[in-house]
Formats: sequence, structure tokens, C-alpha cells
Amino acid sequence: MVDEIQCDRSFSHSHAFQEYLEGLYLKYKHLREGAVASYIPELAKVDPDLFSICVIAVDGQVYQVGDYNQLFTIQSISKVFVYGMALEEHGRDYVLTKVGVEPTGEAFNSIILDERSKRPYNPMVNAGAIATTSLIKGSGPTERLNRMLDMFQRYIGREIFVDISVFMSERTTGHRNRGMAHLMLNFGMIDERIEEALDLYFQQCSIMVNCHDLAVMAATLANNGINPITGERAVDARYVRDILSVMYTCGMYNFAGEWVYKVGLPAKSGVSGGIIVIVPNQIGIGVFSPLLDTNGNSIRGIKVCEDISQEYGLHLFDSLRGCTKFLEILAQDNNSALHHSS
Repeated sequence: MVDEIQCDRSFSHSHAFQEYLEGLYLKYKHLREGAVASYIPELAKVDPDLFSICVIAVDGQVYQVGDYNQLFTIQSISKVFVYGMALEEHGRDYVLTKVGVEPTGEAFNSIILDERSKRPYNPMVNAGAIATTSLIKGSGPTERLNRMLDMFQRYIGREIFVDISVFMSERTTGHRNRGMAHLMLNFGMIDERIEEALDLYFQQCSIMVNCHDLAVMAATLANNGINPITGERAVDARYVRDILSVMYTCGMYNFAGEWVYKVGLPAKSGVSGGIIVIVPNQIGIGVFSPLLDTNGNSIRGIKVCEDISQEYGLHLFDSLRGCTKFLEILAQDNNSALHHSS
């Protein structure tokens, strides 16, 4: 029996998929390639054997296996949701003046801006995420943090908190991020409240979540912004497309191209070992395993997502093989037009 497996037997057709996840968990449980993140001292203390998978459907069905209640810091996955908050507060056009949407091909912590526009390339790398976080409204640090936490709680459906030890660890060692912030200040991408923006950024990365939470957040985006467990709207539906588009092209650091090629779904990873994946209108996937590859992505997490996508034909372009309804509609319209013209 797989340890810590939960299967809600009230779901009449859940058994086969739950059994599939259990098998997938066993397949990769003993894979020990990679290493935990060490550049943030607190992350280096994490148990490398932790591993969990959770899938939540837009109708609220839950499938999960492994250490799905184990808390860890959300890290870069937070960038997705803060970007959505900035879009809601300022609108698409204004946010685009401060943060681009182009993949970089560089490491997530590169100190680099677009040479032409002087913007950070996208909100999924550190420079872009700092610029995005700086856009969050509030009269001071406390109000801005509380508004951000409220936003995350709408996605997750429970109260959350910041791990102070990780926050202080990031704050103490975050010199590259300070370098990025000063560079962006020089070009007018952020304002003079550098330390306040950085503290808020370090705090958002230090929010504690578990694998179940990741899946709820992913399922909320899959459900057009409505949390499928609580029924509460977490983000304006008009911005879900923008969020998913940037996740699709930029969400997996400089592995993004290969991810799109193999998995073909919007996703975001974090250096604590989490990955979220969105299958629009269907499911949200959360995977947690802290053993990372050289890009900063969870090795087990990537393999799990590749398997699920292939097994169930979830790649965005898998539909090209079997979906002909639109072509059939066009053909019917064309035949109807020919009939009336004759």
C-alpha cells in the first residue's frame, strides 16, 4: 500500500485515475537524481525524499498521493498569482509598460533587461517578478502584504502564513535581487521603494503551502478563476488567458521550450520543488519533490507531468489529432451556402 494515499470514494469514477496516480508515485518514489536548492540556506534543510502528487478537477474532485499535507515555501510559483493581481489592479496595457512577456533563455536569476525597452523580459523570472510585486497597491508595507495574502487565500481556500525563517534567509542572501531592483530603478521600471518591494517579494516567496494547495490554485486557473472547492472567485476571468499565456511560454525557467514540446501545458515551477500545471476547463495538477535539476525544476515533478500528459493526451496540440468539430461546422456552413446559392 502506498504511504499516505487518499482516495475519496464518493467519486463514482475516481478509482481508475487514483490507481494511476498511485502507480505513478511508486514509479518515481525511489528516483533520487538532482539536489535540493542550497543558495537559500533554509531550503537546503528540506528532506529530499518528500514527494507528492495532487490533481483536482474543476468540479471539485480530488486525487492525491504521497506527502500532500507537507508544508513548504511556494517560492517562484507565487509569481503567477501576483502577476494576476497586478493585472487586476493596473490593467494589461500598463503592466506591459513595466514587464514584458518574452521568454529569455537565461537563468531565472539573471541580472538582465530587454535592451530595447529596458523592461524585465517576463514576470516569471526574478527581475520581472520584483517589478510585478512593486505594482501591488497599498498605503504601506503591512497593507500591501495583507492584500497579497488575501489574494492567495482566495486561491487556496484557507488561511496562510509566511515562514519567517525562510523570509529572513532570503532577505539576508538576496543580493542579486537587490542588484536587479537597482538596475530597474535606474530605467524607471520600479519606484524608489526598493527595500519595501524586495521585502514583499521575499515574503511572497516564503508563503507556506502544500501539494494539495498547489492543485487547488492550479484548478482555480483551470476553472477560469473560480476556486472549485470554495466557489469563490480568485481572479477576474478576463486575465486568466494572460496568466496562462505567460506560464505556457515562460513558466519553467530556461527549460520552457522543452517543456512545451514534451508536456504542452501552462505550468510554473519553484526552487522549493513544486510545480503547478493547468489543463484549461479540466484539471489543475500540483507536484512536490525538492530534488532539482540544473534549471531549478523538480526532476520527479517533470517526469510525473510528462507521463500524465502523454497518458491522457493533454498536450495542447494533441487536439489536432482528433478534434474536427470546427472543421465539420465550417463544412456544414459551406454546404448550406452552396445549397442556398443554387
